[in-house]
Amino acid sequence: MAGNTHGNRSAVTCHLRCGDACFQEVPNTTETSYFRDVAASALSRRTLLGASAAAATTALVATTPAAASPGRGAGARAAARTSALAFSPIPPVPASVDDVSVPAGYRWDAILRWGDPIFAKAPEFDQDNQSAAAQAQQFGYNCDYLDIIVTDRKGTRAQLVTNHEYTNENIMFPPGTDPAEVVRIAWAAHGMSVVELRRRHAGDVWKYDRTGRTNRRITLETPMTFDGPAAGSTLLQTAEDPRGMRVRGTMNNCAGGTTPWGTVLSGEENFNQYFKAGGTDPREKRYGLSANGDSRNWRSVDSRWDAVSNPNEPNRFGWIVEVDPSDPRSTPVKHTAMGRFKHEGAHVIVNGDGRVVAYMGDDERFDYVYRFVSRDTYRAGSSKKDLAHNKTLLSAGDLSVARFTGDGLEDGVSDGAGEWIPLTVDGESVVPGFTTEEVLVFTRLAADVVQPTKMDRPEDVEPNFVNGFVYVACTNNSDRGKVGKEGATEPNPRNLNKDGHVVEMMPTRGDHTADTFAWNLILICGGPETAGTYFGGWTGPVSPISCPDNVTFDSEGNLWVSTDGQPGTLKLSDGLFKVPVAGPERGRVQQFLGVPRDAETCGPVIHDRDGSVFVAVQHPGEDGTWGAHTSHFPDFVPAGTTPRRGQFAGPRPSVVQVTRR
Repeated sequence: MAGNTHGNRSAVTCHLRCGDACFQEVPNTTETSYFRDVAASALSRRTLLGASAAAATTALVATTPAAASPGRGAGARAAARTSALAFSPIPPVPASVDDVSVPAGYRWDAILRWGDPIFAKAPEFDQDNQSAAAQAQQFGYNCDYLDIIVTDRKGTRAQLVTNHEYTNENIMFPPGTDPAEVVRIAWAAHGMSVVELRRRHAGDVWKYDRTGRTNRRITLETPMTFDGPAAGSTLLQTAEDPRGMRVRGTMNNCAGGTTPWGTVLSGEENFNQYFKAGGTDPREKRYGLSANGDSRNWRSVDSRWDAVSNPNEPNRFGWIVEVDPSDPRSTPVKHTAMGRFKHEGAHVIVNGDGRVVAYMGDDERFDYVYRFVSRDTYRAGSSKKDLAHNKTLLSAGDLSVARFTGDGLEDGVSDGAGEWIPLTVDGESVVPGFTTEEVLVFTRLAADVVQPTKMDRPEDVEPNFVNGFVYVACTNNSDRGKVGKEGATEPNPRNLNKDGHVVEMMPTRGDHTADTFAWNLILICGGPETAGTYFGGWTGPVSPISCPDNVTFDSEGNLWVSTDGQPGTLKLSDGLFKVPVAGPERGRVQQFLGVPRDAETCGPVIHDRDGSVFVAVQHPGEDGTWGAHTSHFPDFVPAGTTPRRGQFAGPRPSVVQVTRR
């Protein structure tokens, strides 16, 4: 989710999505370097990147286990071959189009929609008779991170795993719905879903199976545990949980990642918007908590959301949560060793020495990129003992934060250098004035002390398993030039950064645990006519692109970028774009898909060898109301007619599969 992208949204809608960040000063007011300053220096001496040279300079040390789950990253983990997803780029889609737009020769199908029953005895969706009990057995709202994990050799069975980030009450409920029940339904609509899929033949459209053994809903009432150095800390203890070891539920789950051992990581992002806080504690302010930040008024139903009387309750959110989708009885774990901030997600790669490395972005204006390196090493076996060991890898290790500099290599391969500044070493704090528990619970404040580089809202940070590089989607920052004394003005779009950019990071010698890295700006987004745009050296026609949000890769290592914010910047629908990162077409942006009105494109999954692309269509029609829906995707019930059983008169967040006709 692009947490602070206003675009042309109403204040109410923006608050529901973004929390306090849209209405207050930027939480990070420390005096550290800004990425725009570094980038400006780098761009002034940019030389055209030679893709073959870039690949040659990195002796890849990182490896990927052969036993890795064949889901989201399966294609990228294998050797390159001819893509089964050849397509002609679609033309830019006007923001008013209420449909999924795909290339000629392709079709789209909604394989799961908000409210679809995912258990054998779950009730059918009924828009006029919703309840929390029913929602807890139905597919949740606003799907974000997504993976399709194929579970058999024939390619006919799979698990769909997705996050449910937040709810749009303004378009979900008919007038007169009991306010307390609205809150409880919202709790049940948050969290995650695990749903089994089936099909007759590989390459077919998937159908969900409501009798699947591993089907599961994870909500704000699901019991979870803390692990790692901060588990049991006094900073996590509450009256409900005096030991600080267990917590009810997860919320505002944005992006995530699928681990090599088959579990799924989910990032808790804009948790601040659910709490009423005192508004005077600097630690609260740094996380966007405020006295008037809880427009949902959940505290009227459960006092846990009143941070004035329960000051530690917000500390129990903002973590990376690990879920085992193969075991519906397993207890999700919040990993304190990975730090607490507004996690977009976490993506794991196995380093050459066997340790696992997770990359993470803090989705806030002027916040940071983080890296976690495990203490222990990965086991490639598939036994229960191996799985149990691997599920502990994110429980102990070291956290660091990135500093970018612009005075690096001058060989035409890199635009700069960087270093990882440690926050913990051997599991212990190295930040002056911070205990280990404080570093992990108040990670933003600890990072401020060591002066990393302030970034323009780093969202997805994901390694490419083909070239070993890491790609950071910096979605935008409309406050660039307003904070500090840099003096940028709106006519310079690179200062008031409305369109975002993508950073390409290259670990030194291909070692993801190295202290240093090199970096490029592979994309500086906008329309081709926008001043300052850059498309990886490609100078031919490109699809306009703005506000990069999530990234992923296909089996050839091509970058795929989903966007959130184009209606407000380019007056175009958000979409999914393919961008080669090597060869003569490096940087050529080609739009594959456009999403319906008011929606953003989330959770892209590229199964190119299967001829399939998946996206999560989030918040379609979010700017409407119950009486005036702006979208009718995907049921397309005509306005003024009564929907059939299981349908909805307005929009439904959905998972879409795109295949050849």
